[in-house]
Amino acid sequence: MGEWERKNAARRATVLALPTVHAWHHARIVPPQPGDVRISESIGPLGELLAVWTAPEDRAVKLPEVRASRPVRVTVHVPEMAVAARIPDFRLAHPTVQPLPDGRVLTVDARCTWRSEGPDRNAIVYDSDGEAVAEQTFGDGIDHVQATRNGEIWVGYFDEGVLGSHGWGDDGAAPPVGRSGLVRFSAELTEQWRYPDSARAAWGHILDCYALNVDGDTAWTCFYTEWPVVRIHDGGVTGWRNEIRSATALAVRGSRLAFYGGYEAYRDRLVAGVLDDDRFRVTGEYRLVLPDGEEVPRDARVFGRGADLHVVTRDDWYRLGLEDLPG
Repeated sequence: MGEWERKNAARRATVLALPTVHAWHHARIVPPQPGDVRISESIGPLGELLAVWTAPEDRAVKLPEVRASRPVRVTVHVPEMAVAARIPDFRLAHPTVQPLPDGRVLTVDARCTWRSEGPDRNAIVYDSDGEAVAEQTFGDGIDHVQATRNGEIWVGYFDEGVLGSHGWGDDGAAPPVGRSGLVRFSAELTEQWRYPDSARAAWGHILDCYALNVDGDTAWTCFYTEWPVVRIHDGGVTGWRNEIRSATALAVRGSRLAFYGGYEAYRDRLVAGVLDDDRFRVTGEYRLVLPDGEEVPRDARVFGRGADLHVVTRDDWYRLGLEDLPG
């Protein structure tokens, strides 16, 4: 075993020795049609689960840079399935879906290619009949998409979306849409706000938006490289120093906050604390497990919305709130 492997094993042993907290089972995730395969999931502003499904034979369809299409179904679970809408001509390969006002849904592809004749339109809005009613370019390298109740759309970018990839930032091409790391769009898909230079001077550049939580009209984020906790409200940016690295989700209510996840050894670590003066102060460290004590599966998706963490596995939806933590 090499030096890195030994250190990683020691870190993992430290996490396994932490006291556990149990997520609680919220719902079974049932497909809209028997045999449908889920290709995407996300959490909306009311804590609802949104999912994109396709038939098994369509899952393998290669979608070369939004040129091909396939039929999909979009479902909303609250927690049981409440809506199932069919989109017959869906051309995004790696979608995130969020609700918009008036029964519309926003779908955003994580990848977007710059072309001399114009970049891909990787943000598409569908009406309740499954018809596309608006398209826009949100850029490449998208890691998080969270909408508010009134349809404002927060988008967090990973490093390729910030620094440039898929043609963005090349000679003669436009700079990356996500070069600031965090952008807010309107319900009409126009840019409203981006992480400003003044915030960069205070809290550092967003090179990778690791965690994003949009709670009401307030956005919270933690990002690489300095890992601050940053709150954006009414365009103003407030930050706190933080020593917890690489968390991929966060839950927040008032001054209480919990980080979930991290690099491999810390993948199921949960760190609770408070925002105290100018920094995040840790009050407890735990390991998050399922109700039966089993580990959270490696392929589970974990989202933070308000004071709750949502754990989505292949078949089930679990939750954990800040009020569920000891103390």
